[in-house]
Amino acid sequence: MGLPMARAMLREGFDIAGFDVRPVKEFGDFADRMIADASAFSSHCDVVICVVRDERQILDLCFDQQALFAIEDCPKTFVLSSTVSPHVVERLRQRLPGNVALLDAPMSGAPPAAIAATLTFMVGGAKFDFERHLPAFLAMGKNIHHLGKLGSGMTAKVLNNFVAASSVVAVRNVLKQADGLGFDKKVLLEVMAKSSGQTWFGSNFSAIDWSGEGHDPANTIGILEKDVRAFVDALPEGPEPLHEAVIDALRALPKLEK
Repeated sequence: MGLPMARAMLREGFDIAGFDVRPVKEFGDFADRMIADASAFSSHCDVVICVVRDERQILDLCFDQQALFAIEDCPKTFVLSSTVSPHVVERLRQRLPGNVALLDAPMSGAPPAAIAATLTFMVGGAKFDFERHLPAFLAMGKNIHHLGKLGSGMTAKVLNNFVAASSVVAVRNVLKQADGLGFDKKVLLEVMAKSSGQTWFGSNFSAIDWSGEGHDPANTIGILEKDVRAFVDALPEGPEPLHEAVIDALRALPKLEK
């Protein structure tokens, strides 16, 4: 996600640098804008947009391994675009230096929308900080929502992602059932796209490169499970049976040949 987002901002004239734990050579024509040293990257950038996978990687990036915010001359704004529990946003605010602005700005749309610069951003945080960085969001996305106080964006994202994960489970299930009933899966997807069974996942099934994946902690289905767990973590009264059933169903997904 990060690479096409960076390219989108570069096209709009932003001065962009990238940092990743992977070798710089893996970033192709963007390699000359990658900074391999974390301290040098931290000193170079006023604003960091974070798209790492989970809380552990966020803590490593900010404080522990790469420790971007452990130096005196650290970035002045941190934009958290990873999907995690809203409680992580609260803990992050407590640990970041007081003079560092924080926005939670998870996005939706997957890599195709990142490439097309049509992502949807759900943003929480101070209105002043949001408006200051709105041009950057507009460079990467088409629908930008400022939802209120810090944590609001992440709350919206985990709620949205539970619906998205549920639709993945439902679509994959009916495609399996269609095989058993001798019904053409492609025809079913075409019918559903124009009917009450329409979902983003089903309507874009052939274009989504991970739509046929089986569960693996390292792939997108594994990330969906992580996102549902982030949703459950945010619930004051804990999970309901439906939430646990979706997690179990994601974990049981086999690989599907398209």
